[in-house]
Amino acid sequence: MIPLRTLGLPPNAWAVDAQIADITRPPLEPQPITLATETKTLRLDLAKAAILVIDMQNDFCHPNGWLAHIGVDVTPARTPINPLKTLLPELRNVKVPVIWLNWGNRPDLINISAGLRHVYNPTGDGVGLGDPLPANGAKVLIAGSWAAAVVDELQQKPEDIRVDKYRMSGFWDTPLDSLLRNLGKSTLFFGGVNADQCVMATLQDANFLGYDCILVKDCTATTSPEYCWQATLYNVKQCFGFVTDSQAILKAISN
Repeated sequence: MIPLRTLGLPPNAWAVDAQIADITRPPLEPQPITLATETKTLRLDLAKAAILVIDMQNDFCHPNGWLAHIGVDVTPARTPINPLKTLLPELRNVKVPVIWLNWGNRPDLINISAGLRHVYNPTGDGVGLGDPLPANGAKVLIAGSWAAAVVDELQQKPEDIRVDKYRMSGFWDTPLDSLLRNLGKSTLFFGGVNADQCVMATLQDANFLGYDCILVKDCTATTSPEYCWQATLYNVKQCFGFVTDSQAILKAISN
């Protein structure tokens, strides 16, 4: 008997031949762990989990990037680098997808409103979205440019998934939701920058869409004032999900 052929990605896959379409969608083998967070102990399934690494890009984290050019101290934005360098390989080892969610605009900015461009260039004569950085000519947050690339310290693997975003939320006008649902991922870990802006906006939208949200505190940071960081942690724990750290995740995986 000739085996049925697989169409799609497990767990959202069919098995077919000329006569049969098996649409039962067998589940992935469970990988349960117990994870300590700041509010509750979670029982979760790594087979249903993914990590979103948000905006760990030169424009936000490199001393020659855009934020540094406009006078922002990017030192805090670099603090997630080492924890992520430790955590991501361990997550890959247990088959948790690593999703790089980066701001990568179209070169023509045709989908970016005037209001959004104003946020980043309020006078109209500064270095804003799509403009070349004076230091190296890289175009600010344009897909494919040095400015929009992930910092060199964080190695992207061929099996990782890359999604360009065009707003603070990575779910707005992107394939992220379809991708996650196709892969059967309902629990999301969050890392990256800025915690109170792009990370929080994406996490909130994930919560609104029904995902389970876990902010990984030491893999997340912001260049905003301290009260913004504290408000982010409060609101995640109060309204949108849970807060843990990379060491708790590593401990849960090893147990």
